[in-house]
Amino acid sequence: MNDQDLKRIFEQYRTIAVIGMSNNPDKPARRIPAFFIARGYHVIPVNPFHEKILGRTSYPDLVSIPEEIDVVNVFRPSRDIPGVVAQVLKRLEERGDVKVLWLQEGIRNDEAVKPVVERGIPVIQDRCMYKEYIRLFGEPS
Repeated sequence: MNDQDLKRIFEQYRTIAVIGMSNNPDKPARRIPAFFIARGYHVIPVNPFHEKILGRTSYPDLVSIPEEIDVVNVFRPSRDIPGVVAQVLKRLEERGDVKVLWLQEGIRNDEAVKPVVERGIPVIQDRCMYKEYIRLFGEPS
């Protein structure tokens, strides 16, 4: 994915469902979503162990989210990606709204994401959403 495509994702898609969003302020799975909230993105936590994270309703899975989703951002181990893909595919069948699947830095599963790629949905793997935003748009002021 080139820089122009990445910029377009950040500029066009403003609703991010974060699978594995954390309630722990020391974890990137909380700090990175908080960064995007501060920049006006609508961030939806997906974590079955919390009712609310950062004051936002947390959902047990993607299919439970009533709002439209643009980007699915994933903070789960690579071994969990087949289950994430199953949720994305179910969401696509039922709602057709997921535009991008983004696996955070250190997360990659080429085989598991193939069905999403085959549906024409861009998949970004092993790249930090925060670092890419800073690289493309500069440090926050």
